[in-house]
Amino acid sequence: MRNQGLDFVCRDVALRVENSQSVFTARYEQRELVHFPVAHHDGNYNADPDTLSRLEGEGRIAFRYDEAVNGSAHDIAGILNESGNVLGLMPHPERVIESAHGSCDGRRLFEGLLEAVG
Repeated sequence: MRNQGLDFVCRDVALRVENSQSVFTARYEQRELVHFPVAHHDGNYNADPDTLSRLEGEGRIAFRYDEAVNGSAHDIAGILNESGNVLGLMPHPERVIESAHGSCDGRRLFEGLLEAVG
């Protein structure tokens, strides 16, 4: 869906790690704040109330915006599939993987993946 304000959003945002038990989040601490850039016009996650309750109850929310960014329901930035091996994520961790980018917060997501398959 279009962002709530109908504007293109391009900036670094704070995310809270909601589930640190997946291959994507294993290198983060539960409730840790990390910063990833967003660059989107269509990034507003939405679902019906039953789906949102199920995602919350099953611990499938991987990342949550720490502030209102685009109108996403429950400030959801990333969700996991039922098996935990697929991550749908709006922010861009690939843009913060080395210090030349200004942050390495996204690097751990990819390191966790490499560790899981290695």
